[in-house]
Amino acid sequence: MSKIANTPNPPYYAVIFSSEQTDDLEGYAETAARMEELAAQQPGFLGFESARDGLGIAVSYWSDLQSIKKWKAQAEHQIAQETGKSRWYSNYKTRIAVVEQDYSKK
Repeated sequence: MSKIANTPNPPYYAVIFSSEQTDDLEGYAETAARMEELAAQQPGFLGFESARDGLGIAVSYWSDLQSIKKWKAQAEHQIAQETGKSRWYSNYKTRIAVVEQDYSKK
């Protein structure tokens, strides 16, 4: 179960990945869990949130654009990206945004 990420004071970056899945999800859950674990080990990683109910939305938070570029180029992540394109996703979109403000109930 995903929790709300504990991010630092802005500014920082959000990578928003929206997806629609195919019917062939063999290996998907294991790979998604591994990518979350691996992303957390990358320099500049700040947190992760996800939800899926038909439409999937995953948001990872990063300190800077260079960290995002390095994560996109990470070898194991590239394999997962290619498998997603060819097998798991019928449609997807990635957006990168600067978080300029955040606030919470706490």
